[in-house]
Amino acid sequence: MRRRIIIDTDPGLDDAVAILLTLAVDELELLGIVAVAGNLPLAQTERNARRICALAARPELPVYAGCARPLMHRLVTAEHIHNDPRLDAVLPDAASPLQSQHGVDFLIETLRSAEAGAITLCALGPLTNIAMACLKVPEVAGKIRELVVMGGACFELGNVTPAAEFNIHLDPHAAAIVFDSGIPITMIPLDVTHQVLSTPPRIAALRALGNRCGAAVAVFLTTFEEKRRARFGTRAMALHDPSVIAYLLQPALYQGREVNVAIETQSPLTAGMTVVDWWNVTGRPVNARFMTKVDANGFYELLTEKLASLP
Repeated sequence: MRRRIIIDTDPGLDDAVAILLTLAVDELELLGIVAVAGNLPLAQTERNARRICALAARPELPVYAGCARPLMHRLVTAEHIHNDPRLDAVLPDAASPLQSQHGVDFLIETLRSAEAGAITLCALGPLTNIAMACLKVPEVAGKIRELVVMGGACFELGNVTPAAEFNIHLDPHAAAIVFDSGIPITMIPLDVTHQVLSTPPRIAALRALGNRCGAAVAVFLTTFEEKRRARFGTRAMALHDPSVIAYLLQPALYQGREVNVAIETQSPLTAGMTVVDWWNVTGRPVNARFMTKVDANGFYELLTEKLASLP
């Protein structure tokens, strides 16, 4: 049976690649996309989500706007990376309107009406919407089959502060709520995504697909690397969000272990840090499957093969 999923996202360059990969496969049934403020303000993330659907000739997919800011503090975006004229040049205008229902209410309604364990959530941005759903209707946490999160780090530490990864750091209070909710969580952290490098030959293979989506992804990945090169060097080629979808399609590409993850919310130095109890020194119960390794060649073979089916 096709796996039923909802994507919660803040597109964004790498989010766009993850959405396109989802739309390129038959194994996943995408019920809807919920936008959240993160890489860009909410008005841009929901619009970009609809434009990505138009690019893939799937304008019928419903897109919902969720939360416009983190739970406890002001929004700090990454517009210097994700707001690029090349994104506007590649993406067509949105071909369908934004859904009128709030994204958090869509999550709640969809999970409530489904059988327990029927729906997987894919979190490509801050966890604000999912935390709000859990706060409003706590029982929805028990309906989720799995929450696959691109976020956090252990041995790689941070990419937005010395201690924290962007998605978790942007709304650490939301992340703390979600990680304490009892939802089965799989984490795709920087420890994994820093192994997934968009090298020139890999980008060239995507461009050579000859379709508009392959060409667009080549532009997204090139732009993503150029925007981060001065700060991160070769790590600027790291590709983050599509690993969430690749994990659902081919989990054997990934390796990890069951751990406890706590989210730092108080310290001004380490806010948003994912404190991973790698050696079970605290005795706290396991609450996440934390991935540490990926077959990067297998990932890019999967990405390239699947994107070839898009227009």
